[in-house]
Amino acid sequence: MPRQRRINLPGVIHHVISRGIERRVIFRDTADREEFLRRLGECLEKTGGQCIAWALMPTHFHLLIRTGEKALSELMRKLLSGYASYFNRRHQRHGYLYQNRYKSTLCQEESYLLELVRYIHLNPIRSGIVSEIKFLDTYPWTGHSVVVGKKEREWQKVEEVLARFSSTRREAVTKYRKFIRDGVGMGKRDDLRGGGLRRSAGGWEGVRALERMKEYWRGDERILGDGNFVNEVLRVVEETMTKKEQLLRDGWDLERLAKGISKEFEISKEELRGKSRAGILPMARGVLSYLGTHEFSISGTEIARYLGISRPAVSYLIERGESYLKENRINLTF
Repeated sequence: MPRQRRINLPGVIHHVISRGIERRVIFRDTADREEFLRRLGECLEKTGGQCIAWALMPTHFHLLIRTGEKALSELMRKLLSGYASYFNRRHQRHGYLYQNRYKSTLCQEESYLLELVRYIHLNPIRSGIVSEIKFLDTYPWTGHSVVVGKKEREWQKVEEVLARFSSTRREAVTKYRKFIRDGVGMGKRDDLRGGGLRRSAGGWEGVRALERMKEYWRGDERILGDGNFVNEVLRVVEETMTKKEQLLRDGWDLERLAKGISKEFEISKEELRGKSRAGILPMARGVLSYLGTHEFSISGTEIARYLGISRPAVSYLIERGESYLKENRINLTF
């Protein structure tokens, strides 16, 4: 079954999980964790995203992200590729660091934001890394310590959480702590680990109840929320796809895009796909990479294959192409 496209909408909440390949350790020491968090802060600033909750575990991490003006996929591409390069260089290793794609679930904010904050921040307790809840306040590798004021991370949106408990910070922290303690006995919370109709409806019994009432919800494993929320998200997603689908119907594909860029930069298509880095060629490839991924939803892997380069190199080119397009007008008539 082909994998589904990412849902890239501004201002929505995503629960993001990424694991090490073969569940191997991706954070070996304090230096690794601090570097990952430093990069996370930079990526949030560049994309306009906000981090509401987070937890770094030895083999994986959880993030609760509100998207900004740029897509979640762009934030995660910058973060994951940059950290993987750092990790491999520092630990003298090669190859993939992560297991498959990262998993992201778009969540209905009113129903799930606080539950996800609690679920994410309690990860060290559930795994036994932190033995008792009283030690979680000073444990540095989740956002909990930041919410209660024991640690500082400028990029973490603490008020997103505390404002939901009280307008007074001291009272909000007290109520938040109680909320966290109340969740210790809840276990793994499978209902928060993914989206879809079954979880949104309250399990298979809930689905059968909907069928008996002849009430049909659209289900989507990328979304965690009730039926109305799932329907609305999918409606917006379908509307945003209209432009891209029209471009494809009009005959725009990677070959035509390459032809248009070659004409714009006054180079041949052979030069665009060649190995030379002279003159404007790297910038032309950057524009191809940026427009291909952002306007046509062409995968970075497909662009890498087309240009005969590595997938990480495409990530670098996307950034160059974006910078160029911000500074220069380019019109490929689409």
